[in-house]
Amino acid sequence: MKAVIITQPGGPEVLQLADRPVSNLRPGEVLIKVAAAGINRPDVAQRKGHYPPPPNAPQDIPGLEIAGTIEAVGDDVERWKIGEQVCALVSGGGYAQYCTAPAVQCLPIPAGLSLIEAASLPETFFTVWSNVFDRAKLHPGESILIHGGSSGIGVTAIQMAKALGSKVYVTAKSAEKCRFCEELGADLAIDYREQNFADEIAKATDGKGIDVILDMIGGDYTPLNLKSLADDGRLVLINTMKGKDVQLDLSLIMRKRLTITGSTLRNRDAAFKSVIAQNLEQHVWPLISSGIIKPVIYSVFDAADVRKAHQLMESSEHIGKIVLKF
Repeated sequence: MKAVIITQPGGPEVLQLADRPVSNLRPGEVLIKVAAAGINRPDVAQRKGHYPPPPNAPQDIPGLEIAGTIEAVGDDVERWKIGEQVCALVSGGGYAQYCTAPAVQCLPIPAGLSLIEAASLPETFFTVWSNVFDRAKLHPGESILIHGGSSGIGVTAIQMAKALGSKVYVTAKSAEKCRFCEELGADLAIDYREQNFADEIAKATDGKGIDVILDMIGGDYTPLNLKSLADDGRLVLINTMKGKDVQLDLSLIMRKRLTITGSTLRNRDAAFKSVIAQNLEQHVWPLISSGIIKPVIYSVFDAADVRKAHQLMESSEHIGKIVLKF
């Protein structure tokens, strides 16, 4: 098969198409002929040598989400049949013509979606559900602040939180991106280059603050996040793009009874991810099939143009998802 490989840690130029053997099926897995694979920031981190894959995943083929057609099923797989179309969360190897996936991490293609659209779903939807609804326990009627509202994670979190009954605030880096987020469903979008988001949140909530903050920024955002949280608020971290080392006012955490949590998903086992898949299929997939939640795709690249796709991802000029097609 053809696969995009990382030849050595570095910039987009280290990515190249190469021949690789198709992976052998293990019990509980399916082999998928990949139509498309989503591109995500963890792929960029892996390319740079900062985010190694788990031992059981391909070591030089990035890619965490795919959509395609099942070509073979392993032992102990009961739900899926050869010829069915699915999208799947994988631990690596998605940038290839064929990829194995745990059967429990596969989901049906929502009604009305193409395989390219479906490939944009798993990584962000699994991540948002796990962190916002499982860890931070966002409930209907509560409020959420989403940093990076126009990112792949952002456009997913806006739609899921809004559809499930929350008031949604976001930050984004331009007036255009802020308008897009509000058109997508955000109640207020804050241009962080022009405004202090903590001040704007205080104004918008009459000083009460936000119940949940989903943060991929870290660094000097962290004290402002704590300031922006309401009593009993929850800060959930999924990345530290501005740095992992911060100074915190611990007394503020105590006074406001705040919770700080976070997670990475890639190294969790299939049993953990299967529970997320079940929740998505029950609570979110019907909202996609009915058109209430929609995939947001900015660009689709041929596999041969993967370097351009990574350059776009690192520029942060995109709104929504970037997809690689085979």
